[in-house]
Amino acid sequence: MRESISSPAAPAALGPYSQAIRAGDFIFCSGQTGLDPATGILREGVAAQAEQVLDNLAAVLAAAGASFADVVKTTIFLTNMADFQTVNGIYGKRFTGALPARSTVQVAALPKNGQVEIEMIAYAPGKV
Repeated sequence: MRESISSPAAPAALGPYSQAIRAGDFIFCSGQTGLDPATGILREGVAAQAEQVLDNLAAVLAAAGASFADVVKTTIFLTNMADFQTVNGIYGKRFTGALPARSTVQVAALPKNGQVEIEMIAYAPGKV
C-alpha cells in the first residue's frame, strides 16, 4: 500500500515528487528547504531556513497523522558544514525521547540556493 501525503502548510513540490509517501507503517518525507509556504520565498539565513524546514516537515508529518516523535531517521544536507552547530541546535529543540538516527552531509548546492535541506522517515503504525 502506497499513499501520497501532502499539506498546504508546506511548500508544493518543485518537481515530479510527493511531499511524502506512506508505505505501510512508514512515512517517507521528501527533503524540505527553507521556503515559506505562504510566499514561496526562501527565508534569509541558515537559522531561519532551518526553522522553516522543520516547520514544513512538521506540517507534512501532521498531514500523515504523525509528528517528530515518530521520526526514526533524518538526513540533513548543508551547503556549508560551518553551519552545522547552528542547524544542530535548532534541530535538537524539536526532538525529545529516543532521538532519530541521522546523517549530515555537505553538498555543493540546494534548490533555489538554499543553505539547508532535511528529509525524514517516520514509523507511525496505526496512525492515519
